[in-house]
Amino acid sequence: NHESSRSHLLMMIKISSTNLETREVLKGKIVLVDLAGSERLKKSKPSPQQQTEAIEINKSLTALVDVIEALVHHQRDQREGKPARFIPYRNHKLTQLLQDTLGGPSKALMIVNCSPAASSAQETLSSLRYASRAKTITNQRQHDDGGLEPVK
Repeated sequence: NHESSRSHLLMMIKISSTNLETREVLKGKIVLVDLAGSERLKKSKPSPQQQTEAIEINKSLTALVDVIEALVHHQRDQREGKPARFIPYRNHKLTQLLQDTLGGPSKALMIVNCSPAASSAQETLSSLRYASRAKTITNQRQHDDGGLEPVK
């Protein structure tokens, strides 16, 4: 969005390395995501255009929360021998783009920007809870020999 700071930024960097002796190719991907913060429309009193942007941002963040919650429950269900749970990646373009990062053989790091202002205490607490839930997801990396290794 070139006219507003209300947007997410997602940058994917694909890396490929070839061993010249064995011709073995290793591939990787780094995904950098800067999520726009959710917005309380009653508190910020945005213009109609800003309100539309804020609603779309809130929808994408809600879809991301839904995926994180489903992944957490899915992993718990697997440990308890219950059937696989549906993960709603297709509910938003953001979660579709992050599918292999969230539920694939990846490592993820979340940095939460918190405001020290007392007026932002609720938003800060909400952001910290969000990150806390995301932290509980453990992905599995599969090795060439078929073994699995937990990735946090």
